[in-house]
Amino acid sequence: MSHKPKHILPLLLICLVLCACSKSRELSDFSSDGCSLFPDRSLIDAKDWCDCCFEHDIAYWQGGTRAQRLAADEPLRDCVLTKTGDRLLAEAMFQGVRMGGSPYFKNWYRWGYGWSDGRSYQALTLEEQAMVTEKLVQYYKSEAPSPCSIVE
Repeated sequence: MSHKPKHILPLLLICLVLCACSKSRELSDFSSDGCSLFPDRSLIDAKDWCDCCFEHDIAYWQGGTRAQRLAADEPLRDCVLTKTGDRLLAEAMFQGVRMGGSPYFKNWYRWGYGWSDGRSYQALTLEEQAMVTEKLVQYYKSEAPSPCSIVE
């Protein structure tokens, strides 16, 4: 008669949960397409707000909490207003990202688009913050073309 430990199943479940929780999440390299589904600059005059969108993309790529998303969207609105003086344009862009940038949409410009999983609204762990920093350093060292460069 073999003697089987009675508590092996609960121990295996605990190990599986711990392994799943400790696995670091995948973070893609940073990328930006400028203002996504919106023009990067005026087609009529020299007003250009692409840099506002680029900074906004850094926040959206890394994601975080619901409050952090609002803290990314409000500066986008303020930046566009400062660059253009156009309150209607700034508010339209703000409302667009508020409605279209939800982490629950599976699009390339959603909140937290850099993460491979559907993380929703979650504070980044210290490990994840370190990954974000490392990826941004790599991006700036790579001399990747900016979406805000005007090609003539």
